[in-house]
Amino acid sequence: MAQLIADRRDVDFVLNEQIQMIEHEKFAEFNKKTCDLIISEARNLAIKEILPTFKDGDETGCTLENGKVTVPESFQRAWKLYCEGEWLAMCDDPEVGGQGMPKLLGSAALEYMVGANPSFMLYYGMTHGAAKLVEAFGTEKQKKLYMKKMFAGTWGGTMLLTEPEAGSDVGALTTRAIKKPDGTYSIQGSKIFISAGDHDLCDNIIHPVLARIDGAPAGTKGISLFLVPKYHVNDDGSLGEFNHVVCTGLEHKMGLHGNSTASLSLGEKGECIGTLLGEENKGMPEMFKMMNEARAFVGMQGFASASASYMYALEYARTRVQGRHLLAGKDPEAKDVTIINHPDVKRQLLNMKAYTEGMRSLIYYYGKCSDIVATTEDEPLKQNMAALIEVLTPIVKGYVTDKALEVCSHGVQVYGGYGYICEYPVEQLMRDCRIFMIYEGTNGIQAMDLIGRKLSMNKGQSFQYFMDQMKKTIDDAKNIPGIEVLVQKVTHAVSRLEDLARIIGQRTRSENVLNAYAFAHPFLEITGDVTFAWMHLWRASIAAPKLMEKAGSLESKLIEQKAAKNKDIAFYAGQMASAKFFIHTLLPAAYGKMDAIIEADTCVEDISDVCFGSK
Repeated sequence: MAQLIADRRDVDFVLNEQIQMIEHEKFAEFNKKTCDLIISEARNLAIKEILPTFKDGDETGCTLENGKVTVPESFQRAWKLYCEGEWLAMCDDPEVGGQGMPKLLGSAALEYMVGANPSFMLYYGMTHGAAKLVEAFGTEKQKKLYMKKMFAGTWGGTMLLTEPEAGSDVGALTTRAIKKPDGTYSIQGSKIFISAGDHDLCDNIIHPVLARIDGAPAGTKGISLFLVPKYHVNDDGSLGEFNHVVCTGLEHKMGLHGNSTASLSLGEKGECIGTLLGEENKGMPEMFKMMNEARAFVGMQGFASASASYMYALEYARTRVQGRHLLAGKDPEAKDVTIINHPDVKRQLLNMKAYTEGMRSLIYYYGKCSDIVATTEDEPLKQNMAALIEVLTPIVKGYVTDKALEVCSHGVQVYGGYGYICEYPVEQLMRDCRIFMIYEGTNGIQAMDLIGRKLSMNKGQSFQYFMDQMKKTIDDAKNIPGIEVLVQKVTHAVSRLEDLARIIGQRTRSENVLNAYAFAHPFLEITGDVTFAWMHLWRASIAAPKLMEKAGSLESKLIEQKAAKNKDIAFYAGQMASAKFFIHTLLPAAYGKMDAIIEADTCVEDISDVCFGSK
């Protein structure tokens, strides 16, 4: 089952040949041998302990009875082993119980675990994000009481933003915070769609809650952030009484049944007490620290689901015998072949492969950017890389999850009728994957963030730095024989994106602002397409010399003969195939979208409500 979560050879390629970990004393102990061992251990845990919870979590789901939320029984053992291995804080400081891994390495470990069961790993995602908020903004007392137990997984965490009437408009929230004489706050309100909102994996759950202090300004400017534990925590760290955080219901969802998506009532039947986290009226910028991490994690969830779906579909296509080869003609002696020999199945698998590999490169690169920020003493580089992370975030969250659903849909299609039934895992992966386009700000919001904030951030210098990284790869690739056409096409794509970014950026600051936002999502798609072309050119620039070294040629027929006997040749030939397919076949679709944005048709802003149809 190992190969049915992620392609280990490709994981190693990105880690050791493409992205590569930075050399710094902070990560001195993480040499190649250690990293290989960590990835192997993560894969073993994922396959042996987390993967068996995948189907069980879907079929059993979570239950709410007599006020108590219960997760599937199989989750208990997996969570215990996951926490005992100290995986929850693998990239965090050893002082808080972490292992101090580079985030690049952590991304590879996470891919296996999330791919094994994304609903199980949501408990990790919410807990880790909440713990990082305490680390960033907590008082010394709050850190002492909460951090280590959260990073250890003994206590869980959540993120309480969404309300029934507010939705994505967080500034419209109505949850109140009433200051008490002792400096604590009485919290009153209701929250919905809370992932891991209540469960029995942990002794306590710490809820970061957005609320408005009585008398604070309206909108997002008047929102503060509070820590609200499910059970009060005494000064010695022991648990006190119930804090009146009541689970009023669990959502019945399309997928991710193993994760408890809860509705929570705060203080309705008693006094719910919270403590201020950070500063008054600074709740939104503080929460964005968690949300940016959460958005990157949602991208990881989409990617890992897509990777798993691809590996399942590939295995199925290699073993499912059906239909004769098209070249067999009318030969009565011709035997049926495995479906991977049929052109349309090959096309779908290559589509899945190209997108999955692009996702892996981008998400690992995103992790490395964080490692550079954490270690460099070059202040301009630190600022540029931090800004690059900001620019990449809507692509990692929005574009990746859009394409992840597409990949999972192909997975179902490759299986044919079997893909549509619950006997095989690809239908569940597709259901689970659909929510990631909505989580942590819909992909429409990610697109608006890209054109509304990221294009103009630092007077446009941050987006330009992003473009410059692409150009650097292009310049390096120009000297590599055999990929000249790929270089030419990616150069053209980057140049057109650069021009388009200037056009749509100007439009956001003009009287045509509605038109700009009508094309925000197509612009996100275009940016993602060009980013993946960049990643594939980068891959090809490594694979082409390796093929020349090992096969002595880049000619397809010669490589095909040798690839059957040499796994390295087969792998690098596969890299070239992915790059060519993406850049020659998938990337050109972006040019039509570019033309549409430049044309600036006004149908979206012009159409009125009544024209959509009668009630």
